[in-house]
Amino acid sequence: MPIIVLGLSHKTAPDEVRNRHAFPAERIGQALCALRDYSAVREAAIVSTCNRLEIYADVSDFEAGVEQLKHFLTTYRHMRVDDFDKYLYTMLGAQAIEQLLRVACGLDSMLVGEEQIVGQVKDSLTAAQRAGSAGPHLNKLFRTALEAGKRARTQTGIGRDAVSLGAAAVELASRHCTLADARTVVVGAGKMGTIVAKHLRARGVAALTIVNRTPERAQRLADSLGAAYAGIDALPGSLAHCDLLITATGGGAHLVTAPMVRTALAAGGPRLLVVDIAVPNDVEPNAAALPGVTLYQIGDLREVVDAALDERRGEIPAVEAIVAERLNAYVRWYQSRAAAPLIAALRSKAEAIRRTEIDRLFDRLPELDDRQRELIAGMSVSILNRLLHAPVTKLRETAAGGAGVSDSDLAAQLSDLAGLGRQLEAQLAHALRPPEPRAGAR
Repeated sequence: MPIIVLGLSHKTAPDEVRNRHAFPAERIGQALCALRDYSAVREAAIVSTCNRLEIYADVSDFEAGVEQLKHFLTTYRHMRVDDFDKYLYTMLGAQAIEQLLRVACGLDSMLVGEEQIVGQVKDSLTAAQRAGSAGPHLNKLFRTALEAGKRARTQTGIGRDAVSLGAAAVELASRHCTLADARTVVVGAGKMGTIVAKHLRARGVAALTIVNRTPERAQRLADSLGAAYAGIDALPGSLAHCDLLITATGGGAHLVTAPMVRTALAAGGPRLLVVDIAVPNDVEPNAAALPGVTLYQIGDLREVVDAALDERRGEIPAVEAIVAERLNAYVRWYQSRAAAPLIAALRSKAEAIRRTEIDRLFDRLPELDDRQRELIAGMSVSILNRLLHAPVTKLRETAAGGAGVSDSDLAAQLSDLAGLGRQLEAQLAHALRPPEPRAGAR
């Protein structure tokens, strides 16, 4: 199975490396179109989240495919060569398939069982479909992964007591300030910003302002929570009346700069707690050096997350069983596709035989009208499908029974197409034989 994954994640790369190589959602389609130009890459999809960047590909050759994906990263994302050895991981075949299943089930997340990952995997598939880079193998793989993720959440407790990065960010903030007294600004009204804002409101934050590039979206979220809102242009002024800032946009540029924070501190309070959970970061790291500023980033949530996920870890074996079952099912499906050329050839030959026998029958029975001919032709198709069921099933089962079964091996294990053709011809001729005239009939 020439499926590979090349990636980096929170397990292998620090925040600043993941920030450097994060793919903004609006650029993934363009990147997938660029991947289609590589000769060894037949299909491709990109999973880009706050904790990972993974490129899944169906390739014509493992070695060439890996090299071309690395070349893509060096040219498209300007990844330095030393990043390869230190941070990138490569998985091939069944290991790559298992990786996506584990990702979709939340087993490979910093937040074990995180609820957002299924939606993110679905978005990755949608982007690949729109870019025309997802073919039959990745379409099937991603749908299998989504099915596994859904089963993990409905059949196990891996998603019990919802935990998210947004919830963890609020919990971290509560350990360093009194939320009931905090004038709070949330930057971002997307999925993560919404989660943050809802948790802040649930924890009784003193005052809440939602800031977003699109003021209308900020207003909708603010109205639902009884909060204030502002456009991104008003962010400097909002910071002047802020004790706690949580950012969650990941737009690729520093929305909050050190000079902006310095000005806000001079105009407002003496201290500012910042929790930046965006990838890439929303807050310029230099802001942490300013007097009175405490800055936490996504990597600082690990302790909070570990404390919140102890119960979920007990569900991991049950989820791994789902992953193993779906992995085996996908591998069987992938291997069964080796029989596709033979099945297509068999069906083509069988259809030719059917048409020949139908023409012979109609020549012998010229008195049949159009309606009768239509009914007989339909019946012949039904008969043919029944006759083909056994050999087609045998072809698929034989292919699925072992990796790398060639067409010649399949043909040898079953019988040659000419032999199957002669058998079908005899069976169809018998089934379509006109009835003998009854004795005494005129």
